[in-house]
Amino acid sequence: MNFANKISAYIKESIEEIKKVTWPTRKETKNYTLLVIGASLAIAAYLGALDYIFNFILELIL
Repeated sequence: MNFANKISAYIKESIEEIKKVTWPTRKETKNYTLLVIGASLAIAAYLGALDYIFNFILELIL
């Protein structure tokens, strides 16, 4: 099997696999996006609060 045939077979197999994928609906994508943004903001707030607390404690000690 030469290089061109391998590429052609790879592309055909890839297209067949993509046809099997179940893509999320627009509503699911929106919900997952909002979930990720919310979780990111919550983690950022938590880490920011920890940073503030540790900084405050270190300034009291030093």
